[in-house]
Amino acid sequence: MNSRQNEILQVVNERKRVQVTELSDLLGVSGVTIRQDLNVLEQQGYLKRVHGAAMALQSDDMDSRLTVRFDIKQALANKAADLVAANETVLIEGGSANALLARTLAERGDVTIITPSAYIAHLIRSTSANIILLGGVYQHQGESLVGPLTRLCIENIHFSTAFLGIDGYHQDTGFTSRDMMRADIAAAIIAKKRRNIVLTDSSKFGQIYPSAIGPTSAVSVLLTDDAAPEGDIEYLSQNGVSVILG
Repeated sequence: MNSRQNEILQVVNERKRVQVTELSDLLGVSGVTIRQDLNVLEQQGYLKRVHGAAMALQSDDMDSRLTVRFDIKQALANKAADLVAANETVLIEGGSANALLARTLAERGDVTIITPSAYIAHLIRSTSANIILLGGVYQHQGESLVGPLTRLCIENIHFSTAFLGIDGYHQDTGFTSRDMMRADIAAAIIAKKRRNIVLTDSSKFGQIYPSAIGPTSAVSVLLTDDAAPEGDIEYLSQNGVSVILG
């Protein structure tokens, strides 16, 4: 994927549906070039072509999600890593920004990483980090482990900080997830009452999904980029969540 195709993918994922003419104007290239790029991205499974436009896929494929807003997510991961002390044991639940955090911490080599994400464990397999992969039912697309066995593992393992992934945030619903099973695992993590940190880029604000991820008051820290809505940041701060803008 070249830089123009990466930019196209980011725009499509943010807007959900974009006309070819809009992409042509935005990127300063011909409609023919945009269509060629969209064909490539569709063949690779990143988006869906419709007449005269492109549509985002609601996908849990981690490789696809990692490419969207990559620079922002990496910057957030770097800032999140600064919150982790040497020799600390952290649980990293999942999500693309958290995968980058796991890689950053693993390359540091002074942290024990617990995760229910097979994708994260595979991503950092070549590092010298101490990795504990939790058991459970394997979700093929998102590569997460979920279910009663995963909950049991979480209940019987100890960590000082947990990093959680989300799919949406709205003041009316709090933090939400598309996946009921992953939300259940997040609830088990939050129930441990450790330092719970939500790491997410600002595109998740204003989105509502079916499954709530614990009470907002159980989140200690939100780390997001400075494009997050001011009203939501103020609301979270007033409700006891420490907000860090990357």
